Amino acid sequence: QVQLVESGGGSVQTGGSLRLSCEASGTTGSNYCMGWFRQAPGKEREGIAVIYPVTSSTYYEDFMQGQFTISHDNGKKTAYLRMNSLKPDDTAMYYCAAERCPKFSDWVRRRTGVTEYPYRGQGTQVTVSS
Repeated sequence: QVQLVESGGGSVQTGGSLRLSCEASGTTGSNYCMGWFRQAPGKEREGIAVIYPVTSSTYYEDFMQGQFTISHDNGKKTAYLRMNSLKPDDTAMYYCAAERCPKFSDWVRRRTGVTEYPYRGQGTQVTVSS
């Protein structure tokens, strides 16, 4: 059974940085694509970024504008989300998600679907104060 555990959230001031981590277990022998999405109180889930580990290909939602960086350590089965220049609008619960990787061409077509990945963690809270 795939399990995802996020860590690294916390409280920072505007302009600060955080690095979130997501450790996966139960993925032995399979290639899993991972990504991040967030949800603020009273708002819809919002996809952030995804990564295709075999090629290290990444995709970011347009609103990121270079603010966040996703990466992956295959050996540690861990995905990361580096977040810079944080603003109060970035305050949300951040979730890691995963799915068994499809063919790369199919992944490219479905890159915006991280909020629908079948596996997700419990989330880590990020709070940015002004």
